[in-house]
Amino acid sequence: MRFIIQRDRLVQSVQDVMKAVTSRTTIPILTGIKIVATEDGVTLTGSDSDISIESFIPHEEAGSENVEIKQTGAIVLQARFFSEIVKKLPTDSVEIEVQNHLQTIIRSGKSEFNLNGLDAEEYPHLPQIEEENVFRIPTDLLKTMIRQTVFAVSTSETRPVLTGVNWRVENNELTCIATDSHRLALRKARVEAENNGNYNVVIPGKSLNELSKILDDHNDPIDIVITENQVLFKAKHLLFFSRLLEGNYPDTSRLIPNESKTDVVINTKDFLQAIDRAALLARDGRNNVVKFSTLEGGYVEISSNTPEIGNVVEEVQTETIEGEELKISFSAKYMMDALKALEGTEIKVSFTGAMRPFFIRPINDESILQLILPVRTY
Repeated sequence: MRFIIQRDRLVQSVQDVMKAVTSRTTIPILTGIKIVATEDGVTLTGSDSDISIESFIPHEEAGSENVEIKQTGAIVLQARFFSEIVKKLPTDSVEIEVQNHLQTIIRSGKSEFNLNGLDAEEYPHLPQIEEENVFRIPTDLLKTMIRQTVFAVSTSETRPVLTGVNWRVENNELTCIATDSHRLALRKARVEAENNGNYNVVIPGKSLNELSKILDDHNDPIDIVITENQVLFKAKHLLFFSRLLEGNYPDTSRLIPNESKTDVVINTKDFLQAIDRAALLARDGRNNVVKFSTLEGGYVEISSNTPEIGNVVEEVQTETIEGEELKISFSAKYMMDALKALEGTEIKVSFTGAMRPFFIRPINDESILQLILPVRTY
């Protein structure tokens, strides 16, 4: 195998596939990156057997040459060393050549590295996925949906299914739900589906975080294929495979209240900043609890109190308060996470009592919802 390649394109592809490579693997060859050169271009693959990422660098693109293939072939190189070498090479072009006994030479300018390669035949094959049931969504919308839900997954392995995001597709609508059983994030969007397939799967939160880092912020559609135990995201020159989590995701629909007793409409930024300030003195365990109560004249009071440190009280003007008086306590962190996930200058917080879950929505947007369980302090 021998080819000459634009360094920037190689660096970008290596960074993408490195997101799937881990040093903690029971299969030693997975600590490497697989490189395959064909007449069409160069394909790099990284995998930790949960996530697999394949990045393709075409021979030419938009009339300019990315890579010149001198001889086709394949090799696996140690990811940690290869990625560092590629980043620090001196010139814009890189030559990679595999010689006898898998010895691999990397040349750039006056610099030459020799790396011991591994046999590419021993690298596990990526899952073969039948692309019958494809649905499509703009890339930037997918990234937004991940950002607005994935933070609420559980970090505890006691219920592994909650460490993922529940994806449901019905009637050309995708619903993403994440919950750690103290809070819940939900986002819906229309998708283009080829044959009205219905799905109900759980994708690991870690996979979605890594996918989000790789995808660009543009509105080109990304193809998504779901099978029994895998999901494949297909972008231009990029394949991202993830295993699905096993087990049934809990039915969260009954958590979401149908009616409310107190509704508060408030400026998102003002509310977020007031919670942030109150959280400075809220050190009740890790949950940093703040208290929230409705006042006369359209104000709400946000306060927190830590006996050995001190206390803080702040009144915030709302747009409107409707319904019963209310005093409630909740985790400042959960509230701030929820507010950061919402778009829009004003939000509506709907309460159904001091010990019932309450939910937060942007004004006039039914596609997104954040739900938080209160903390008992009053």
